[in-house]
Amino acid sequence: MDPVCIVGAGPAGLAAGAALRARGLPFRIVDAGPGPGGIWDVDRRETPMYRSAHFISSRSLSGFPGFPMPEEYPDYPRHDLVFRYIRAFARHHRLEEHATFATRVTEAAPLPGGGWKIRLVPASEGGGEGDTETLSASALVLATGANWHPNLPEIPGVFQGDVRHSFHYRSADDLRGRRVLVVGAGNSGVDIACDAARVAEAAYLSVRRGYRFVPKYVFGVPADAFAHSGPSLPAWMERRLFAFLPDRILVGDVTRYGLPRPDHAALASHPIMNTRVLDHMGHGDLQARPDVERFDGDAVVFRDGRREDLDLVILATGYRRPFPFLRHPDLDAQEEMPAEVLYLNLLHRTTPDLFLMGLFETDGAAYGLFGEQAEVVARAVETVLGGGPPAERLARLRTRDRPDLRGGRDYVPSRRHRYYVTDRAYRRSLRRLRSAMGWT
Repeated sequence: MDPVCIVGAGPAGLAAGAALRARGLPFRIVDAGPGPGGIWDVDRRETPMYRSAHFISSRSLSGFPGFPMPEEYPDYPRHDLVFRYIRAFARHHRLEEHATFATRVTEAAPLPGGGWKIRLVPASEGGGEGDTETLSASALVLATGANWHPNLPEIPGVFQGDVRHSFHYRSADDLRGRRVLVVGAGNSGVDIACDAARVAEAAYLSVRRGYRFVPKYVFGVPADAFAHSGPSLPAWMERRLFAFLPDRILVGDVTRYGLPRPDHAALASHPIMNTRVLDHMGHGDLQARPDVERFDGDAVVFRDGRREDLDLVILATGYRRPFPFLRHPDLDAQEEMPAEVLYLNLLHRTTPDLFLMGLFETDGAAYGLFGEQAEVVARAVETVLGGGPPAERLARLRTRDRPDLRGGRDYVPSRRHRYYVTDRAYRRSLRRLRSAMGWT
């Protein structure tokens, strides 16, 4: 039996390897980095990680199933502690024995009778055609992560200063003494804006829409632990509660900081898990601005007509999720996998030996879901390769079942929410699949 090929040695790929190893299935992990860890290796030559990054989900809820984070870790571990934990998980499951590092996949093509042909080259700049290796795989698991391909907006005009995506940001040293604009209020954008507020000569944060801000602690408890400690509420009650708490009790009216009022219902968009940015605005060290209208020499002009002279613009505008090496009829090499061709954001509906790990955003901690996805992948690989009635039953589910992965929520129609799932609804759907297949 050819090995299953897992592309990516970040948390999702390692979870897949651990599940396959537990079921005695051969596999090979391929990653362009120097070792396991994915984006969390801040010293990697190419990574979006920055020195001030911390987990936005809490330690107690963020571990892999059966492998909790160490008790001595703080509630919200810093990037180096997360990296250490991921490497410990890889060692615990002896995954490096099955991995090839500093190696890039350049092509993965399905074979007519099933299985995959995969071309590998050294990830170093010196790797050439003569170094190509061809791998035959019984199945393909894509666990390449979500933060490798920057989404770059088209901004009219010419800017004479420095413009870069947040992918290339490393530390506050990049900002010291400069006039800085951060565009985008995702969690990395507000982290960088907080760095700028501390060390820049002037710091601005440009937001396109209004957001809800949630503190990392609610009544002295990590916010996610507080949210998960209560009962499962009806969708209407949940929306009211999570509109009332931030807007009336925990944060208040964000327009007093110069930010726009949230333009969507509570829980219709991922909240910003950082209220330090509001502290900096309240102290005048960071100023809010609306969306950028255009560049104009050494200045940026905003939608409301205001203009700021700047040295540096950081575009914290998110990422695309293409699979440029994948040769598949459902995918243009530079586009994202359409969500409708996936079952549970995990199994391809028409290609039974193709799996996409970690292709989701959620309101909970991701690593637990990686573990549950990995168990499904391992079972599905066994089933597909074994054939017979179980494989036929799985094929019917893959092609016909349309579960609600969002728990009845209507999310903002944005790129970020394309693959969004709610934690409870997604876990429930994975359980139903395991039950239907008899995967106890």
